[in-house]
Amino acid sequence: MTPPFSAASLGCESAPVLRERGQREVFCGLTGIIWLHRKVQDAFFLVVGSRTCAHLLQSAAGVMIFAEPRFGTAIIEERDLAGMADCNEELDRVVDRLLGRRPDIKLLFLVGSCPSEVIKLDLSRAAARLSVKHAGTTKILNYSGSGIETTFTEGEDACLAALVPDLPTDTSETPSLMIVGALPDVVEDQFTRLFADLGIATVRWLPARRASDMPPVGVTTRFLLAQPFLGETARALEDRGARRLDALFPFGAEGTTNWLHAAAVAFGIDEMHFRRIIAPGRERAKRAIAHSGERLGGKRITFLPDSQLEIPLARFLATELNMIPVEVGTPYLHRRHLAQELALLPVDTLISEGQDVDKQLDRVRAAKPDLTVCGLGLANPLEAEGLTTKWAIELVFSPIHGFDQAGDLAELFARPLRRRDVLRL
Repeated sequence: MTPPFSAASLGCESAPVLRERGQREVFCGLTGIIWLHRKVQDAFFLVVGSRTCAHLLQSAAGVMIFAEPRFGTAIIEERDLAGMADCNEELDRVVDRLLGRRPDIKLLFLVGSCPSEVIKLDLSRAAARLSVKHAGTTKILNYSGSGIETTFTEGEDACLAALVPDLPTDTSETPSLMIVGALPDVVEDQFTRLFADLGIATVRWLPARRASDMPPVGVTTRFLLAQPFLGETARALEDRGARRLDALFPFGAEGTTNWLHAAAVAFGIDEMHFRRIIAPGRERAKRAIAHSGERLGGKRITFLPDSQLEIPLARFLATELNMIPVEVGTPYLHRRHLAQELALLPVDTLISEGQDVDKQLDRVRAAKPDLTVCGLGLANPLEAEGLTTKWAIELVFSPIHGFDQAGDLAELFARPLRRRDVLRL
């Protein structure tokens, strides 16, 4: 089957990229804990950081007073910063108390933050030491969620990359499929049913819902990225012999079709069988997307860099809803993973990597797009200037992958324009 769109037309694949370095407006990598702690049901994320880190997590998660979430913060106090206390002893005491109170924790992540990195607290050594101490009950790993040099979705990338070295080795000679990236359970279940209907027998997920179910990896592993921001995880899997299947990301009817088709080709699925299985979902998605087509068609849109979802989402809007991307900014551009996506963007789209927020805002004011996708801190000021905005963070926290979410994804972009039109009345 020929993919829905051909990468033969270059689009933006080889276009020059505007690279900017300056003041940025992004959340830190700790924010990824908000969806990861819900995904891995017997894991716990212990941030080694400040009270600011704790307040950020509690605010972002909207924790209820009666809830007992699977994350927390080991507070670095002034005595720790001044070198008056042994941070390792304090950390050991916190971990011992936590695991004594919560024996259900089978996987514990020690998550680095800006404060822990500033005082050079070696959490990798602490994780190794505590793993020995709690061997047989809890596996302890570490990764950095510091916001000093990362954008917030890279927290998930760092977390999954930390899991890869500890994944069991797959010695089977039969190829297996691994889907990489945390998705809502309902979306994961939808894809699981589709792969089963296609006839792909062995499909595993990273991360798994339980620590004991993390997938094996080896030279017969083929993997699809479900998220475009998992560069380090992909590299770690390839270092262990796994092979990435190149595809569009599963946003919209066409992106999802292409993503599933990459797996079908790799596993030798009959072409007519593939078409027959995906046809109902694909048609549902196209009908759902069409509801937003009249409002979005021909509208101009700018993405400010936030989550690394920008390029696949701009491709979806351009190819399936006839929107016009003016500028697509992304915190980091992984050309190899996004080659097919870039090839489908209109050739005159400005692609920018990194951020100098003042210069980008000047370009937004000059272009006056119909819709600007940006972070929370920029949305209200732009709205006050008469520009219509869309909160980028909502695209991370909402189920947007796959056929059954395609209409909801389109609606997320149509809603701000509908609100603007109503307010003008």
